[in-house]
Amino acid sequence: MARRYLFTSESVTEGHPDKICDQISDTILDALLTQDPTSRVAAEVVVNTGLVLITGEITSNAQVDYIDLARKKIAEIGYTGAENGFSTHSCAVLVALDQQSPDIAQGVDTAREQRELSSDEKFDAIGAGDQGLMFGFACNETPEMMPLPICLAHRVSRRLAAVRKTGQLAYLRPDGKTQVTVAYEDGRPVGIDTILVSTQHTPTIGDITDDAAVQEKIKEDLWTNVVLPSFSDISVKPDNQTRFLVNPTGKFVIGGPQGDSGLTGRKIIVDTYGGYSRHGGGAFSGKDPTKVDRSAAYAARYVAKNIVAAGLAEKCEVQLSYAIGVARPVSMMIDTFGTGTVDDDRLLEVVKEHFELRPAGIIAAFNLQNLPAERGGRFYQDVAAYGHFGRPNLDLPWEQTDKAQLLKEALAQPLSAAVG
Repeated sequence: MARRYLFTSESVTEGHPDKICDQISDTILDALLTQDPTSRVAAEVVVNTGLVLITGEITSNAQVDYIDLARKKIAEIGYTGAENGFSTHSCAVLVALDQQSPDIAQGVDTAREQRELSSDEKFDAIGAGDQGLMFGFACNETPEMMPLPICLAHRVSRRLAAVRKTGQLAYLRPDGKTQVTVAYEDGRPVGIDTILVSTQHTPTIGDITDDAAVQEKIKEDLWTNVVLPSFSDISVKPDNQTRFLVNPTGKFVIGGPQGDSGLTGRKIIVDTYGGYSRHGGGAFSGKDPTKVDRSAAYAARYVAKNIVAAGLAEKCEVQLSYAIGVARPVSMMIDTFGTGTVDDDRLLEVVKEHFELRPAGIIAAFNLQNLPAERGGRFYQDVAAYGHFGRPNLDLPWEQTDKAQLLKEALAQPLSAAVG
């Protein structure tokens, strides 16, 4: 008998208070790495009504104007007028930064004086910036090899921001959240059960002043201009049984940092797989690539995606763990949930042989310290909203499937030849 169940994932727009913080944190990271690729950055941001606080630990030779960076990012997101209750022109921006702890730094810095070492020796000499565990995931539900619920939630969020910025729905304001519930049968998506959109908006729309009429107008506009375009190239679409909920409280006028405080790193499930896969608990934004919370999570996604792209599994989850100051992973696990074409342990052997998973090696393989400078000072801030994975428009190195063929060839060899 087929098992039917529902799975839900959410996304938030770039104007959500927590996402404002993530984007400012990664804007700071981009600016610092652009000038000094060896910058050590753990930038945290807090926002509330009329206030932005930039804090954390930064060690860098770069000279940047943190206040200016924050204001420009806030303006880009859309908080430019007093009508939002939070404005780039009027908010106070406070900066309270320390340098990275020398006890933490020494775990990463052990190879600085070892200039004659080969690249491989340097990768072994440079340890992880912290302990921790990270997960990467991929599946064949979407072209992006992402779970369908988070893929759709992000699509609706991105479209919600787009129609606001183009003026197509000019009454929308920057803050918003989306949620999509997908119906599954025996592990396959078969329908869209519920779509939820909560979006900040003006109190009135043209000559429409009644709250109920305003909400009805928003609901009609969102269905036509946001929801349907988001499903244009997806085979599983909403139908007449799909529930469509918009601003369930009745209105959403006061939003952004005026409606709720925000904090860097508080949307880690939105940033990854929407709860469909496990999460190690570490946030990404504001952290330079020596922090394995970020770089190793990217590497784990890279491994999982290449496995699925090679046709070796329908879904794959990879776990890595690290100890501070130690280069090689403490542990590694691969789970294909019974969908693999080869044994998971055999797959793990081949992955260990062909993927670089030492922190310094990950940084070098993905060019993580130099990409901000190479892309005009802008790289990490673009993944700080709408997810760090499944973003084909951003040319992310961890989204490449360039090792899929290598994996297939390695697994085609007899075991003795592969390990001998």
